[in-house]
Order: sequence, then structure tokens, then C-alpha cells
Amino acid sequence: MVNLVVDEHGAPPLPWLAAPLADALARQRGHALLLHGAAGIGTLHFAAALAQSWLCEGHDGHPRPACGRCPSCHLVQSKLHPDLLVLMPETLRQAHAWPFPGDKPEDEGKKKPSRQIRIDEIRHAIDWVARTTSRGRGKVVVLHPAEAINLQAANALLKTLEEPPAGTRLLLGAGDPQHLLPTVRSRCHRVALAAPPADQARDWLAGQGVAEPEVLLAAAAGRPLDAQALAKDGVSAAAWRALPAALARGQAQALSGWPVPRVVDALQKLCHDAAAVGAGAAPRYFPEGSVPRARSAQALHEWHEALQRVARHDEHPWHEALLIEALVAQASAALTLRG
Repeated sequence: MVNLVVDEHGAPPLPWLAAPLADALARQRGHALLLHGAAGIGTLHFAAALAQSWLCEGHDGHPRPACGRCPSCHLVQSKLHPDLLVLMPETLRQAHAWPFPGDKPEDEGKKKPSRQIRIDEIRHAIDWVARTTSRGRGKVVVLHPAEAINLQAANALLKTLEEPPAGTRLLLGAGDPQHLLPTVRSRCHRVALAAPPADQARDWLAGQGVAEPEVLLAAAAGRPLDAQALAKDGVSAAAWRALPAALARGQAQALSGWPVPRVVDALQKLCHDAAAVGAGAAPRYFPEGSVPRARSAQALHEWHEALQRVARHDEHPWHEALLIEALVAQASAALTLRG
């Protein structure tokens, strides 16, 4: 897991965040910012590094990135800063080992962790910002992803978004602002994050030990954190390159151990690339020459429609093995290795 904040050497958590971080510190003065960028490029890392920079005690209050060495930065790095509240769904809190008041480690595993930011957590944040700052640099709340704030919780947050206590800043991270309530969007200044240049993303992945990073970067639609997640889960460049032919042959074992959302995502990408190749264009997600042809335009359309139906319910408690076999059978029916 990539570090979320500026490290002890003053390096940002991801190299492509250095320029947007400096720009946001120099230009943004709003008390509520909506940070939005595609999943897998580091929106949460950007929010955490920006919060750390605002709280940093090593630059005399000037708008510069966090130094990484002062007592405040050390507290952020240890996830114990009293003036920083990071609010994520339980699933992300567990993934990043970032504590939230009220979490009980002994409860982990006893119930399915929530994928939402709930109203009781928002109420805690509202109460928390009303208390006096501990270190005198103000207080910062990071909420990510903002799309996970349920309707009731979002409505409860509106007044604080509009008029927070003096010295309080709120950072909302989102993949798509259109999924947020208009009343939430209208109370925030927007900061857009672009995907990193391909060469920078490839170099970073190579530095993380990812072989043939350009293959997995394409597989992840140019999102380096998603590409790294594929590699960590055992999906090598060679396995990704071989996947289209295996699916055309109906070999469901090629997806063994994959969670349903990832299976659906890979199949949708293959369906897209098969349509592109059929139209005489280059594939986007799979290497050139690895994508089988569609049996017919009608077969490809029917496969696409079937994938869309499953994608709308990919978090349903399916019998995963049976669903994956059915999805692979659909892929095999739509694709051919002949010709």
C-alpha cells in the first residue's frame, strides 16, 4: 500500500502530485474543496498531503508543501494528529489502517464493513470541528470518497460545508462530482486532478517492481494505482496478454481467484477492444494482436448488454464460481480465434 502522506524526506506520496499540490497551496483559499479525479490516480493521497501541508509547522505558515520533518508532520505520518480527521468508509479505513474514533478492532471480521460514510460518522465530524484546535494551525477534515456519503449524511453536512468554524477546512475527494448532491457541489471550490503522464506513471510502476508496466498501465486505463493493484494481486503482464485468447476458448480458470467486480471490468474492456478491432481501430486495454475477433456484431452487442446487466449488480452476493463460468461462456460465444 502506497504511503498516503508526505514522507520524512519531504517527498509527496506520489511523484505526479507534487505540481498540483504546490498549485493548490498557492491558489486555493476556500474552506471547502472538492478534489476530483479518476479512481487510481491518487485523489485520497492528494487530499491527505494537502491537509498535512496546511497543518505543517515547518514552514512558518507559508503556503508550501509539508516539510515531512516537523512534529505536526510526524503526527500525520503516524495517523495521530489531533487536528486531522480522515473519514472514509470502513472498507477503506481497514485497507489504509487509518483509525476513526469509535472503531473497535475486535469487531473486524464480525460484520461486513460498510462501503458508505454514515450519518453517525458525519455527526461525529461536525462535533469534532466545533472543538478548539490542539496545535493552533486549524483543523482539517478529509472525506473520501464523497460519493460514499449517503443521502441523510450529506444533508447533515451541508451547514458545516457552508459555514464551518473558524480555521476549519474540509476536503472532499470524488471520482465523479456529478454523483454528489448539487447542494454539496455548490458549497465547494473544485480542484481537478489529471492522470499522470504515461512515461511518469510507467517509471513509477517500474520503480515499484512491476514488470512490463506499460501493459498493466493500459489494462488500468492509465491509472497507475490500479495497475499496481493488479500486479499485487498476481495479474502479470503476461497473464493479461494471454487473457483474451483464454476467454475465447472458454477457459474460466484464467480468472480463478478474481473478485466479480474485477472480472466484469476485464470483460467489459475486452468487449470494448473486440469492438475496436472489428472496426479497424487499435485496442485500448489489451496489447495489439492479443484480441480475438467477434463472431458477429450481433454477438458482440448481446455480450455487451449482458455485461451491463451484471455490472449494475456486481456487488450482489453471487455464487462467484458459477457467475464467472457463465460470464466466460458468454465471452467464448461472442469471440473467435479463427481468422
